[in-house]
Amino acid sequence: MPVLGWLLNMGHRVRVVHRMHAGQTPWPAWERPGELLKHGALTFLGMAWYGWPGVSLVALGAWLESGWLLALGGLLWLLAVIAIPGYMSHYCKRYDPREIFDPLRALRRVREGGLAYWKAWSIVVPVMLLSFLGLLGLGIGFVFTSVYFWQVAAFSFATVFTQRFDLDEAEGPPGAATR
Repeated sequence: MPVLGWLLNMGHRVRVVHRMHAGQTPWPAWERPGELLKHGALTFLGMAWYGWPGVSLVALGAWLESGWLLALGGLLWLLAVIAIPGYMSHYCKRYDPREIFDPLRALRRVREGGLAYWKAWSIVVPVMLLSFLGLLGLGIGFVFTSVYFWQVAAFSFATVFTQRFDLDEAEGPPGAATR
């Protein structure tokens, strides 16, 4: 059940950013839970796809007791985490899954995000660390602090990429890829 809630929450964040790009009021955005689940599952699959090479090398390095494989896997995983915001806001614009499964495009967008992208990380990381305080009190508070963290992350990165790539500008032709 927690996985279902996490996917729905992810889909909700996607819809909130989509509505912001369209010039609509972001909330309430919980209608059509099937669509929220679809958006949450697709974006999670992208995260898993980006992360599996690094996680696999970390696991192999641990099994073989190989420090260089552990380090390489850790670096690949970190690169995956850095790339994920590079696709998320663009997926939110048109709900085009091709935006998710192109890691080189995502990394290019991260590079083009410049200093503002790294400033977003400087906001997101402390909030993420603070969210773990919600584990105090039998973990119930984590439900709230985790949702807050993900909302801060979504807002921070969506702001950077929306401004950098004019994602709140008028749509091009249907199905047109974004930069």
